[in-house]
Amino acid sequence: MPECFFVSDLHGSVQRYHKLFDAVRAEPPAALFLGGDLLPGGTLLGTAPDPRHQDFVNDFLVAELRALRRDLGSLYPRIFVILGNDDPRFEEASLLDAASRGVWQYLHDRRSTFAGYPVFGYSCIPPSPFSLKDWERYDVSRFVDPGCSSPEEGMRTVPVSRQDARYGTIASDLDSLTRDRDVSRAIFMFHTPPYRTKLDRAALDGRMVDHAPLDVHIGSIAVRRWIEQRQPLVTLHGHVHESARFTGAWHDRLGRTIALSAAHDGPELALVRFSPSDPTEATRELL
Repeated sequence: MPECFFVSDLHGSVQRYHKLFDAVRAEPPAALFLGGDLLPGGTLLGTAPDPRHQDFVNDFLVAELRALRRDLGSLYPRIFVILGNDDPRFEEASLLDAASRGVWQYLHDRRSTFAGYPVFGYSCIPPSPFSLKDWERYDVSRFVDPGCSSPEEGMRTVPVSRQDARYGTIASDLDSLTRDRDVSRAIFMFHTPPYRTKLDRAALDGRMVDHAPLDVHIGSIAVRRWIEQRQPLVTLHGHVHESARFTGAWHDRLGRTIALSAAHDGPELALVRFSPSDPTEATRELL
């Protein structure tokens, strides 16, 4: 069966991307999954850490991937991409344009297939303390954890209706995306990890807000419930960089579902390799 690569949370690091592209050239996978938080943080302010790459999506990512496609020819992998909570949504237009040119498939709130396996993608995370709310939704209700702000506050680079910001939830989005489809063989790429797993442990120990302790698990309850109820084959996650350092694990299991994370809080690229035929044999290498 084909091998897949999965990475997440590169945050515009040219060095990490070059390590990824070198790995793809050396050992072309059948598919490459890019799990969000892909762009430089300065993009929101109109600047990028590397002044040569003001338009990071087109001037760097698309240019590098088109060169990779020229080099690999028929070995060029299927590429599936979502954005993450640090990526401003106004960049979505550039991703969709690149998708129309065959560079990748944009997967947020969409479904596709790969080698006979259904593939789904979803970018949103539960309410966080961060000010950018493009990719934040209420989780299963309008509850907001201490220390976080609601999706109705903060700023957005793409406006949404007041109704959507106030009443939209991750739970309802997942229901709408998958409905009654059979997902038992599905690969589902989320940016958020599921709640209270080895993949969502944040560095919040001992932190208090208004005398209330902060929950050290910051994943999505809706995502966990959906996985437990629907039992897809494998789920891919990022977002909580330090989780593997705290829990000692970058993978977990919920029923028959194997959950994998490519988030990492060091300077290296965390490259996850997996095969849909047996995701229990997945590996992670720090490059």
